Amino acid sequence: MDADKKSGMDDPDLELIKARKLKKLKEQLASKEKKDKINLELQTKADKNKPEDIDSEKNFLLRYLYDRGDEVLKLAEQQYPLQTKIIIRRLNELIRFGEISKISGGDLLSVYRSLGLNIRVDTQISISDHGKTISFSDKLKQSNNDDQDSDGLL
Repeated sequence: MDADKKSGMDDPDLELIKARKLKKLKEQLASKEKKDKINLELQTKADKNKPEDIDSEKNFLLRYLYDRGDEVLKLAEQQYPLQTKIIIRRLNELIRFGEISKISGGDLLSVYRSLGLNIRVDTQISISDHGKTISFSDKLKQSNNDDQDSDGLL
């Protein structure tokens, strides 16, 4: 019976402690919900601004590219769109801090390759032959045709 009396005496104290803990938990929950709501609003704003930000970042970078750098950037965006967005932001940071002044197409290509992203670039070799510029493959075809014609004469 003494145990029943002690537990009856502690009940008001326990109820007070429980009420304080419950109040504290409710405040924490309300605070968390408020933070989540703010984060969601910020994320929504960021999602709306992303395409414009990427375009402005790309345009900023294009001013510092030369020697077919714009072609390399276009190919990189087609082949590695997500990685290119990150690389554009990082290159712009380096430009703004004065670490980089200009970027050639070859330099940009080597940046991608050093990151393990092999960008496929169409290349052509041209030869100047008797004042005309012709592709290397056409020159080889002409050479083969000339060789075949001379073989037929012998």
